[in-house]
Amino acid sequence: MNITLWVLQAVLAFLYLAGGYFKAFKFDELASQYTALPHGGWRALGVLEMLGAVLLIVPAATKWMPGMTTVAAALLALEGLALAALFSRYSLKPTAENPLLWNVVMGLLAAFVAYGRYALSPLS
Repeated sequence: MNITLWVLQAVLAFLYLAGGYFKAFKFDELASQYTALPHGGWRALGVLEMLGAVLLIVPAATKWMPGMTTVAAALLALEGLALAALFSRYSLKPTAENPLLWNVVMGLLAAFVAYGRYALSPLS
């Protein structure tokens, strides 16, 4: 289980870093398609995602405050599911281009990592 959680943490960290960068620095494209948040809101979400991605790996790898990995995963899960609710206002089509599906999947995976690091295979 520990290896599975590490693989999920690495994949989620990469995806959240990429998504956070896009939200923080390419927010003009997002703001033109999805008007629910202003530019500052997209930038704040992007920074939150990039910080969460770093906290998924660094505390666990360095064994310095490893509980932060669980907290970061839980916060990313909440953020992903909240964004899914926001994107559901625009489209419910099950296509690969729909950010709703990506946010649901990433939110559920982050929730699994949070549960796994809390209950199944905690970091010591």
